[in-house]
Amino acid sequence: MNTVSIIIAIFNRRDELFELLNSLSHQTDKDFEVIIVDDGSSIDLRPTLAMFQEMLNIQFFRKDNSGPGLSRNFGARRAKSEWLVFVDSDVIVETDYIENIKKNITENSCDAFGGADKAHKGFNLMQKAISYSMTSVFTTGGIRGNKKAVTRFQPRSFNMGVKKSAFEKVGGFSEMRIGEDPDLSMTLWENGFKTAFFDNIGVYHKRRVDFGKFSKQVYQFGCARPILNQRHPKYVKISFAFPSLFLIGYILGFIEYFLVGKGLILAMYGLYTFLVFFHALYQTRNISIAGMAVISTYIQMFSYGYGFLKSWFLLHILRMKPEEAFPRHFHR
Repeated sequence: MNTVSIIIAIFNRRDELFELLNSLSHQTDKDFEVIIVDDGSSIDLRPTLAMFQEMLNIQFFRKDNSGPGLSRNFGARRAKSEWLVFVDSDVIVETDYIENIKKNITENSCDAFGGADKAHKGFNLMQKAISYSMTSVFTTGGIRGNKKAVTRFQPRSFNMGVKKSAFEKVGGFSEMRIGEDPDLSMTLWENGFKTAFFDNIGVYHKRRVDFGKFSKQVYQFGCARPILNQRHPKYVKISFAFPSLFLIGYILGFIEYFLVGKGLILAMYGLYTFLVFFHALYQTRNISIAGMAVISTYIQMFSYGYGFLKSWFLLHILRMKPEEAFPRHFHR
């Protein structure tokens, strides 16, 4: 019998925690434990937990703030189960989430797994637009939500399961605060462990609620990628640089237009915008979401691309150490 511990590292997100615990309380398979690690929240989460104490097997711990990776490690050390399942505090799971996890790990040989990232019908229009841009074939290649797009899957911590024995062997999450989940996935590969994508354990990920916060988030992801490339050179892909090339191309398009009087490059971006809009419209059946999806897609590409370029320049041209270039990306 495969046993499962759900581990949630949380900082202040009381309302999101209620929604997540509510979804966990309605599972068809109720044989699992929930470990909640309060990473130094400024608000009291215990009243929210009290609502579910009779419905869920909850362990609650509070510690000083150190970031999500070390908080997940803290929870993992206290887990009693064979499998550790990490979910972000801003997700909602379907009622058969635990049931499907157990079925998948029984039928498939793997040491870690992940699932899709999607938008719930109750999310607002902006959340749905951001969800589209984070999962679209025109931005991420669809790797977050499409089994056919996956070759060797890197589980992400918003929806990630790892055998406790494998997790302990590689030392858990590293000192990275940003990009700690792909870092763990590649470390597992380097130690001979196998990862898998399960298409029936998707979670509804609320993400950031406005474009400004979303821009800052994907900028940080962009900064983290060259650091990850340094740590795991075997798994570098040219596609990681695509958002940066997208940003550079856009700038060159304006230079071409104002200096040469031609708009051939910008015309290509116009075609890209057209494709994104109508693909989003087809996917969501909502013209407002499709319009905002174009905005969120450009924000994602520009912010990630700028972060990647900045990080690459600091690490490879100025020869700075990652901890020196981006001190906030690492645990103190």
